Amino acid sequence: MTADLSIERETLQDWLATGRPVILLDVRPAAERAEWFIPGSLHVDAYDRLKAGDADALDAVDLPAGTPVVTICAAGRTSLIAAEQLRARGMEARSLEGGMRAWSLAWNTAEIAVPGSAATVLQVRRTGKGCLSYLLGADGVAAVIDPALDPAVYLELARQRGWRITHVLETHLHADHLSRACRLAEQAGATLALPAAHRLAAPFASLHGGDTIALGTARLTVNETPGHTPESVTYQLDDAALFTGDTLFLAAVGRPDLHADPEGARLKAHVLYASLQRLLALPSEMLVLPGHTSAPVAFDGGPIAATLAEVRRATALLAADEDTFVTTILGRIPPTPPNHAQIIALNEGGAALPADPTELEAGANRCAIA
Repeated sequence: MTADLSIERETLQDWLATGRPVILLDVRPAAERAEWFIPGSLHVDAYDRLKAGDADALDAVDLPAGTPVVTICAAGRTSLIAAEQLRARGMEARSLEGGMRAWSLAWNTAEIAVPGSAATVLQVRRTGKGCLSYLLGADGVAAVIDPALDPAVYLELARQRGWRITHVLETHLHADHLSRACRLAEQAGATLALPAAHRLAAPFASLHGGDTIALGTARLTVNETPGHTPESVTYQLDDAALFTGDTLFLAAVGRPDLHADPEGARLKAHVLYASLQRLLALPSEMLVLPGHTSAPVAFDGGPIAATLAEVRRATALLAADEDTFVTTILGRIPPTPPNHAQIIALNEGGAALPADPTELEAGANRCAIA
């Protein structure tokens, strides 16, 4: 195999961000693809045949000539075989190095218009994981909410806009990805602020309901919204937007069961119901900016956002009475996120992250219940 048979995640990310023509061919089993995939990719369930050495595994795949092809599997090994077979047919083909595991760190951005606030909001999306974080700034200063990527990403995005990051915030302690908040705050010389649950071993400023954080002329207000976790909060940007973390999504609500026995999950579901009712009482035109999305994020610059009124219409659970809400949500608990116990322990410890976080973080997020 030649060195140019692979393509790094960063290169493919740049190709997609700049609109360079490329065909993405996913060769994983259908069940794996259903969990998570790259938007716009084609699929052929050829994994078993490729792994068995079948030289005809891709013969039925009809691809247009003249456009580069990137083959994709889980870890980047079987896709190498696919790329070799396509090369033998005279096509310009490469394999995504590290596969979907490496793609879990791919990201793109979307700028979100927020009428009624002086702040500019940039949504930073881990397209291969569904994590949504936010960089928002006004008057030269900025905050980051729920950082899920290397600190260098946020520092560079802030530099491009002439912002100095003064605050790094979390909506809660996460179970599906490793937080980059401690490292980002340290590298930016910023204040690390979290809900006052004292679960984090590293030093931080405690936030309570009603606290405000100034970003120039913009204001973030802390709303306590427990339920997904005991310490979950929502950050309200002026009277314009809500950063809801994993409490409220665009068509779903947060799961209440992680780190809880069945009775604890039931109690947390009741608490979540009350938190959601408080959010629903806010002005219906406020934007909801969630902490996750359950669909792969395209490189189209389209914001993942909706008004509170739109979220209410899209989420049937929000119309249920409390008992129905609790019974329904407990009956729809999805599988726990992979490696969630280890991830929670690392996030609580605030220690240095593994050199390669992809092994722990790989896989689709499972924070929502529709």
